[in-house]
Amino acid sequence: MGTGGSTANLRTRVTGWLTRWYLARAQRKGFDLSKMALLPDTALMPLRRDRLDPVPELGTTRESAPVHKLPIPFGVNVWLVSGYEEAKVVLSDHKHYSNDFANLVGAGANQAHAPGGLGFADPPDHTRLRKLLTPEFTMRRLSRLTPGIKKIVDERLDAMAAVDGPVDLVAEFALPIPSLVICELLGVSYEDREDFQRLSMARFDLFSGVTSSFGAISESLDYLTGVVRKQRAEPGDGLLGMIIKEHGDDVDDLELAGLADGVLTGGFETTASMLALGALVLLSDPEAFQLIHGSDPTDAAVHDFVEELLRYLTVVQVAFPRFAREDVEVGGVAISKGDVVIVSLSGADRDPALGDNLEVVDPRRSPTSHVAFGHGVHRCIGAELARMELREAYPALLRRFPEMRLATPADELTYRKVSIVYGVESLPVLL
Repeated sequence: MGTGGSTANLRTRVTGWLTRWYLARAQRKGFDLSKMALLPDTALMPLRRDRLDPVPELGTTRESAPVHKLPIPFGVNVWLVSGYEEAKVVLSDHKHYSNDFANLVGAGANQAHAPGGLGFADPPDHTRLRKLLTPEFTMRRLSRLTPGIKKIVDERLDAMAAVDGPVDLVAEFALPIPSLVICELLGVSYEDREDFQRLSMARFDLFSGVTSSFGAISESLDYLTGVVRKQRAEPGDGLLGMIIKEHGDDVDDLELAGLADGVLTGGFETTASMLALGALVLLSDPEAFQLIHGSDPTDAAVHDFVEELLRYLTVVQVAFPRFAREDVEVGGVAISKGDVVIVSLSGADRDPALGDNLEVVDPRRSPTSHVAFGHGVHRCIGAELARMELREAYPALLRRFPEMRLATPADELTYRKVSIVYGVESLPVLL
């Protein structure tokens, strides 16, 4: 599939939507981007981790102030919500909060290349667009992808088995699987899949700076618009083709490209990080390894383990920023109109209000009502597809390589330093 060489140099590092918002806001005020280094470390606390765990400061902050004002310069009020109950209140309240992309770049800015799909849209636009996608993400529709997901996983395992020496699970397993599954979902033709993978990976590479990442997003949207036009001319059986068949000109090419981009944004990097970090948990926990090694994707043990991993890892550390439409109160704290509210999903999923002993991963824990996929109208529409990929990939990986072990000591692995989507840079293993 040609993914090994292309991914080896990408080493994705997502500083994410919050940092992009800082930059966009600062640029409008004429702020020198080089001064971003002046942001106090405490302002980046919700984006940092200690290996697989949120930094201790996040738990301390949640305990003392589940709604906490971050020390952000530039005259901007940014509130961090880290309590579980408070997080659910904010995430479910689209009346008092806006997700509109115009809040980040200004109402007069060109919206043609707005990233994030549904994540940066408000009702009624969000409601209309989500209704277009919802039928394609029912279990009945998604079930058609099951053979394709299994085939993609098996092909990656075959490719790994052919490699001499250590194999990087990030480059050879975690990144290619969700990229190719999204190709299957959207109906991207086979001859276009190499370009699709290149663009999907490049858009999350911020080593060249945030402006370069925006350039990759713009290129990705241009590419997806071309994919949409091909589907418009000859609709296939994928998501794009089905929407075109059912809705025709009621949805235009730009909207469809935006929806496809939202699927890519929500389903690629997040699932890749889960695949890699979940594999690390399995390699570090003999009980979990044995439990999943002998299981089938449909087993309850796999279902419960995936739910526990989703909660424990919560790779999307903060939700899309919310902007207060009017004065509102959360957890007894007054939020003013125009303030920014950032929900710490990783903090909420470790809140004792959700359960007991949540600082550890328990492969036999009963599923919790975690917020790893968000909550409310903006809850990730592709949640079940992600679960399907994880349930298929973990057991298959362990069945194929029952003696797999880390090729690098766990304490020498490199993780992302400041990121919205948390992950490990590489995961070398001996098969």
